[in-house]
Amino acid sequence: MTGFAVRHLALSHFRSHRGLRLALSPGLVALHGPNGAGKTNVLEALSLLSPGRGLRRAAPDELSRRPEGLGWKVAADLTGPDGAHEVETWAEPGEGRQVRLNGKPATQTALGRVCRVLWLVPAMDRLWLDGAEGRRRYLDRVAMSFFPDHGEAVLAYDKAMRERNRLLKDQVKDSHWYQALEGQMVEAGDTVAAAREAAVDRLVAVPADPVFPRAELAIEGSDGANLPRGDAFAEALRQGRRRDMAAGRTLIGPHRADLTAIYAAKSTPAAQCSTGEQKALLISLILANARALAEDLGGPPVLLLDEVAAHLDPSRRAALYAALDQMGAQAVMTGTEAALFDGLPAGAQRFAVADRDGQSEVVAE
Repeated sequence: MTGFAVRHLALSHFRSHRGLRLALSPGLVALHGPNGAGKTNVLEALSLLSPGRGLRRAAPDELSRRPEGLGWKVAADLTGPDGAHEVETWAEPGEGRQVRLNGKPATQTALGRVCRVLWLVPAMDRLWLDGAEGRRRYLDRVAMSFFPDHGEAVLAYDKAMRERNRLLKDQVKDSHWYQALEGQMVEAGDTVAAAREAAVDRLVAVPADPVFPRAELAIEGSDGANLPRGDAFAEALRQGRRRDMAAGRTLIGPHRADLTAIYAAKSTPAAQCSTGEQKALLISLILANARALAEDLGGPPVLLLDEVAAHLDPSRRAALYAALDQMGAQAVMTGTEAALFDGLPAGAQRFAVADRDGQSEVVAE
């Protein structure tokens, strides 16, 4: 089984890295060093080898090294089940992100076809406690890992909805103005909903991990009701115009979906679980996502795990490393202490990261 892997990574004026070149192994990789040294910046650069705004959801200008503000560039040599690829992505000051794949201009969606990347970062620890927007974003990242075109369907739905919302705010009552936009919302919305449901089905179909808890997942509307599809969605939009006009926005559709999770062994909603249990559920989900992709594509994705070991006891830490190693995944992990990675299998790569006068330095051990 050949998984996705980044073999060489080069950064130019990216965050704290004025210049960096790394040769990475296809297996487990550990970056350790103090907070602020630039470890997560490496993971963020790797996350930009997939569609979207990366693991911090930063705007292009936010990624440029300061104070220079010259723009930034990330280049990588990738391998995967379909062969090798060269990827470059960059942004000039004040400009949007650009992509070149194998020497030719490409879309971000094309990145999702040649490299699958999953991540788990500390900000996700509140996934089950914060609002539904963050869970929808997570759900869409999962769906995009299986269906690279999913992001385009989400954008198409959002664009049509924004235009409908503008009509609502302007108190436009003529139905002819709504019909085409609502048709676009139904078409794109059905595609979005189907991909989300298929992604959840793939996660729950993966055999339970022997160490990390199984989660029962479901998608529902923000009011607990089922989300309509097809003709039912079109009719709901038509019937809801008066109510939506009073609210100034569209109140039904995939943009109102929520992802719910239950700690299966305890029949407890994730939001009511302890902090440690919630973290374990997240790890279980990312492992399930990776295993499902490995089954579907012939190899596991690249995994970016920021500070993943900090809140695990030694036995669960060892179980995580063993699971990643057995899967054959390239997993790039960060931690503040080298001792957090004492349980890594033989052959794992280790790098020490330090800040040297405002410049991140990465040294192989």
